[in-house]
Amino acid sequence: MTESYEVIVVGGGAAGLSAALVLGRARRRTLVVDAGEPRNAPSAHMQGFLSRDGMAPAEFLAVGREEIARYGVELVRDRAVDARRADGFLVTLAGGRTVRARHLVVATGLRDELPDVPGVAERFGRDVLHCPYCHGWEVRDQAFGVLATSPLSAHQALMVTQWSKDVTLFLHTVAESELTAEDLRRLATAGVRIVPGEVAGLVVEDDRLAGVRLADGTVHAREAVFVAPRAVPRNELLQRLGAELRDTPFGAYPVIDERGQTTVPGLWAAGNASGFAEQVINAASRGYRAGAAINGELLFADLDAAAGV
Repeated sequence: MTESYEVIVVGGGAAGLSAALVLGRARRRTLVVDAGEPRNAPSAHMQGFLSRDGMAPAEFLAVGREEIARYGVELVRDRAVDARRADGFLVTLAGGRTVRARHLVVATGLRDELPDVPGVAERFGRDVLHCPYCHGWEVRDQAFGVLATSPLSAHQALMVTQWSKDVTLFLHTVAESELTAEDLRRLATAGVRIVPGEVAGLVVEDDRLAGVRLADGTVHAREAVFVAPRAVPRNELLQRLGAELRDTPFGAYPVIDERGQTTVPGLWAAGNASGFAEQVINAASRGYRAGAAINGELLFADLDAAAGV
């Protein structure tokens, strides 16, 4: 038996919950499918969200789930494993349930694929970090390392100099010849030290990052390390439904309009499902915008149908 909703939101993070909140308040029968894999789960706190700065990500999501429940939004802990277009959208869940909706919001985010360096995954979200806007203040003025996995890591090294003047760029898998003359000039001007050679692992003492060990055995004392994970968008549902994707240096993301609708009518993307750089506050904004737009689409479609247009 297939249950029907007006809107299904796949993804229970900031974007999905925000869209669901707007839709619930608009009295739309809405289902949120949450696999429980938020991108910021490794972090103890989230920063930069006005009025929520420093809140634990798990607490933020728990509050959001309580809020949508007030407006009758249903939330199911499950994973959407398939979707197809059939009188709207038919979504199959891992638990065996099949649900249908007139509009579908994909807010499945992305997965961070970390460099295969011993210690990086274990320390990620603590003293191995990726976003200075998310974590820079908390490690300000410490000795930073930046683990280069592509020439773009030079940009990351320059950005983190706003939070520390003691920055070392470990080239790791990048040859110095791959850096542009402009990169080298800016790094020198900013006082960033460049260390060639592959990184063999991190040095941890008393459950704190103490240094970076190179393959030749040399250890450089560091207190925080910034990395650039490879972004792996969770775009399987969007692909199956035929949404047009655009390739970027950070993965393939859907082509969307200013409201978040993809090239498939009734199919929406929000949060990190729509782009790599969406922070929590931006994701919530994207979800809100999509929710409001969907309500308008449903309203006028029903009015036109009633009028025989």
